[in-house]
Amino acid sequence: MRTLSRNPAIPGNNLILSIDIELQKIVEDAFGQRRGALVAIEPSTGDILAYVSKPNFDPNLFVEGIDQQSWDELNNSLDRPLVNRPISGSYPPGSTYKPFMALAALELGKRTPEAAIMDPGYFNFGNHRFRDDKEGGHGSVNMYQSIVHSCDTYYYMLANDLGVDAMHDFMKPFGFGQVTGIDLAHEKKGLLPSTEWKRNAYKTRAQQKWYPGETISLGIGQGYNSFTPLQLAHATAILANNGVVMKPHLVKVVEDSVTRQRTQTVPKESYRINLKQENIDIVKKAMVGVTTEGTSAASFAKAEYVSAGKTGTAQVIGMKQNEKYNAQSVAERKRDHALYTAFAPAENPRIAIAIIVENGGFGAVAAAPIVKQALDYYLLGKKPISKDKDNTPVPKEDTVAIRPIAEIKAEAEAEGGPEEGGETRGNTD
Repeated sequence: MRTLSRNPAIPGNNLILSIDIELQKIVEDAFGQRRGALVAIEPSTGDILAYVSKPNFDPNLFVEGIDQQSWDELNNSLDRPLVNRPISGSYPPGSTYKPFMALAALELGKRTPEAAIMDPGYFNFGNHRFRDDKEGGHGSVNMYQSIVHSCDTYYYMLANDLGVDAMHDFMKPFGFGQVTGIDLAHEKKGLLPSTEWKRNAYKTRAQQKWYPGETISLGIGQGYNSFTPLQLAHATAILANNGVVMKPHLVKVVEDSVTRQRTQTVPKESYRINLKQENIDIVKKAMVGVTTEGTSAASFAKAEYVSAGKTGTAQVIGMKQNEKYNAQSVAERKRDHALYTAFAPAENPRIAIAIIVENGGFGAVAAAPIVKQALDYYLLGKKPISKDKDNTPVPKEDTVAIRPIAEIKAEAEAEGGPEEGGETRGNTD
């Protein structure tokens, strides 16, 4: 009816993002209609260069209040476009976990680079058999070969030697199972298992007991392990940055709109992980081997730079004993997820990436080519000419089961635990 008072508008601060908008567009286009997430980070600063969650949605629908039909379509979609996958999606890391396991082995004195194991194609623990991805095994395998060829048996044995709590304590500083502190709301913690976690997570003594057989699968990124794509990218950036931890962030600089004074949001490192450089170099060399002679060699055969990487494949549905997985015989949404982690250039990393393509199949086929396009642009300024899928045959790596919570609880409650008998189908492709 009348104006009682009036306050003049006050300019707010300007937020300058770290996102490389062209890189963001290239990755989103590379995903096409596929579901998944990708996070790219500059290791030396923690700047997030690309942050992709697919499928996405038009936020302008919410500006004036979204209509009921549009809301129902978004909220009820099987593709879950409203899920912020990089920080809210939680997935087993699969074989992308193996470089960190290898580094743990070196740092804790459980393995030397030259020490080799004989892989017959399985690892027996008690009366339980954990199978390798390669029928008949890989033969003699040292640390370098275990990463390049993704040998499960090597990491079954290593996990048994390390133990769950030692693995937990080593992986925690890398951000696995921890909130990174990114400047976004609703970040999920994920799950980095330990005996203490299990005691607190369950009510009965039978449920709280940690069975030794549960430790074995952790070595190949299976079991209770469950991390966000951001955590996987953050850990990869830390490895690329030789143990120096930079908090990941989207807002790079806050600028005063009047004075134009700029303030960096992350001006210094968070902390450093005490690691021997010689051990880091061993793991990095093996990850370079993945791209030159290993599971992602086909995708990076013509690269004009040297990158380091690791493939992974996560199984969505369980298989019966001795049953072979055939992607063509299962529904699309039950097919394996594809993962890939990378940093480049290998000798002086400027970018670290983690990606998951839901139901995409092998990491080398579905995930690595997208990362290749991202690196080509960021390092060389090259933009993709064609969106055609790369169907070049690639070596197979391992598969990790995404297990329902009910199944995990049932196993935890089972008397004697998984080591009592039976056979575990390994990370087979």
